[in-house]
Amino acid sequence: MNILYLHGLNGSLKPEKRNILEAYGTVIAPSIDYQNNSNAISWLYDSYANKSIDVVIGSSMGGFAGFHLSKLMQIPALLFNPALASRSVAQQLPNTPSNNGSTIFMVLGAKDTVIDPKGTLHYIGEHLNAEQPISIKILPLLEHRIPVAVFEEMVDSFFL
Repeated sequence: MNILYLHGLNGSLKPEKRNILEAYGTVIAPSIDYQNNSNAISWLYDSYANKSIDVVIGSSMGGFAGFHLSKLMQIPALLFNPALASRSVAQQLPNTPSNNGSTIFMVLGAKDTVIDPKGTLHYIGEHLNAEQPISIKILPLLEHRIPVAVFEEMVDSFFL
């Protein structure tokens, strides 16, 4: 299985989280400059559409990109605190299908002060249609950063 991991703004995939993902397959984790590439989603699609990617996992800005990329690539997604409703950097959205043919799983932190979970829920309610299955898990104590233990638990439940 090939896993495409998309980090957040100015982030990267930490070794501890890479190890968790590697239990499930080959991890591809490109470095993405969201600030200087307003076409990051199209760039990711052009770079990985023909690489047999099975699933996309993203956090924050990577969750935003992963949301749209999963639909473009027609693959499942696991998104942590996706920046769907608002972002600090502009991104161009390619013409995206209404659904990805499978479920998009989201993990939202109720105490996230960077990406407002209420804004994310509002966005989902306003922009998604009945064709796109979405599973949302709201963790009452979770903030923006995803602790390794929470990451592992959510990844395990996603793949199992």
